[in-house]
Amino acid sequence: MKVIDIINQAQESGKPRFSFELLPPLKGDGLHGVFDAIDTLMPFNPAFINVTTHREEMKYVERPDGLIEKHVVRRRPGTTGVCARIKQKYGIEVVPHVICGGQTKYDIEDLLIDLDFLSIKNVLALRGDAMPGSTRFKPTEGGHAHADALVRQIRDMNNGIFIDGEPNTSHCSEFCIGVAGYPEKHAESPNYLTDLGYLKQKVDAGAEYIATQISYDAEKIIAFRDRCSEIGINVPILPGLKPFATKAQLNVLPQTFSVELPQALVDKVMACRDNDDVKKVGIEWAIRQGEELLKAGFPMLHFYTMTRTQQVQEILKGLNIT
Repeated sequence: MKVIDIINQAQESGKPRFSFELLPPLKGDGLHGVFDAIDTLMPFNPAFINVTTHREEMKYVERPDGLIEKHVVRRRPGTTGVCARIKQKYGIEVVPHVICGGQTKYDIEDLLIDLDFLSIKNVLALRGDAMPGSTRFKPTEGGHAHADALVRQIRDMNNGIFIDGEPNTSHCSEFCIGVAGYPEKHAESPNYLTDLGYLKQKVDAGAEYIATQISYDAEKIIAFRDRCSEIGINVPILPGLKPFATKAQLNVLPQTFSVELPQALVDKVMACRDNDDVKKVGIEWAIRQGEELLKAGFPMLHFYTMTRTQQVQEILKGLNIT
């Protein structure tokens, strides 16, 4: 089933749903941790599961002669295999992330063909991050520089058009395409309005829904949806939530995700004795935020779990989402 149909059904029924995101395991690890995380949330009837994709990194190794060798490594490979295994084991829809970074257009085309063969019909199209240690994103030679171009490639494949331009008349893919949106703007955008313009380009290219970057302010997410509507972005929006879990996140989250933390949340976290108390604050804050968003008409919530789901379980109980 396509994500857009799941969202529309939730909207029409008035019964809120949720989805969540997982990381593929580190290279060399099995799927036990992934399955354990999914098992804890299956009783709440998740609508679908996103699986992230991670680009290559550089590893520097000192040789016996003292010189440094540079190696390209992938620490979390296997997104396609993880998605296929989840769908096989649980019968739930999966949404692999497809990124521009580290891939040519032909690499992406091959990936999409594999996903189509596996009957995976949903993807989240992202530019992806810059290489670790780099200050700016640099497209791979023969690849895409921006997510709207990636969306167009996926849409073209749905229409039977491959990178070489030759039409395919016997079989077309049917990918439902999601993209990312930023209630507090992307870190690289010069301002909020410009960032909304980039988002509209992705929707105009063929995106069917938007999953937002995390924000801890429900009013900002609601305002983001309303502003999108004003400029002609009329696809569904899934608010992204990540429960606060540690005091260190007071510094890490704003730097990593370019989000502004509400002062009330900062005060509550700073008053905590330890991270166990922080987790309780994170659960309570996410429940209140979720209540506001559902009341404002969002049919679904999307949780960024990092494969840690204990807090999400408590949030779903508090929101009575089953």
